[in-house]
Amino acid sequence: MQIKIASVMVQDQEQALAFYTHKLGFQKMADIPMGPQYRWLTVVSPDGIAGVELALEPMGFAPARVYQKALYEAGIPATAFTTTDVYAEMQRLQAMGVVFRDQPQDMGPILAVMFEDGCGNLIHLVQPK
Repeated sequence: MQIKIASVMVQDQEQALAFYTHKLGFQKMADIPMGPQYRWLTVVSPDGIAGVELALEPMGFAPARVYQKALYEAGIPATAFTTTDVYAEMQRLQAMGVVFRDQPQDMGPILAVMFEDGCGNLIHLVQPK
């Protein structure tokens, strides 16, 4: 068994696609209409494991909006991405206008820092030691 798709809920799929591709450097993988309002939209990391996709899920019902807002307000990340150099990646992303919540923190086996995706989510950026 393998993980094929992970997802984050987003307030606006077009805005999310722009952020995840133009700022984070991911590539659009799937973009399939799913009715009049939504689409099956996934991105992949050119540096990631082949075949693993991140779905940019539309929030189609109220409980999803409540859950996303609760995570955000509690400072809980929706997901995590890894890097080999958290400081260099943070600097690159800040130059692209990405908002970080703090400086990288030493958390035992990792260095971690949280950033905002502009779509209602906090994302942990993690560097394994």
